[in-house]
Amino acid sequence: QVLPVESGGGLVQAGGSLRLSCAASGRSFSSVHMGWFRQAPGKEREFVAAITWSGGYTYYSDSVKGRFTISRDNAKNTVYLKMDSLKPEDTAVYYCAARDGLFPSPQSPSTYEYWGRGTQVTVSS
Repeated sequence: QVLPVESGGGLVQAGGSLRLSCAASGRSFSSVHMGWFRQAPGKEREFVAAITWSGGYTYYSDSVKGRFTISRDNAKNTVYLKMDSLKPEDTAVYYCAARDGLFPSPQSPSTYEYWGRGTQVTVSS
């Protein structure tokens, strides 16, 4: 089992930057694929970014491509989401998720087995 715990959320002005962290305890982190999702009030949870266990492959939604960067440090059992050029529409609760084994559809929430409780990101205009 993997227990992801997010941190790093907060309030930032439009155009600013934040870096989210997700520390994952439990089974071997280096064998687990990781993803970031977000959910704004009244909206469905949406895919943001994902990274394979080795860090060799990364995936991004069109809405964040070129602005957000996902990375991981397996020695620290941590995955990061660097968010630049933030926009008010990026405001949401950001969730970290983990998947062990095959990684058939990184963009789908149903792919992931373990979820964190989320961290709030608010971007003011």
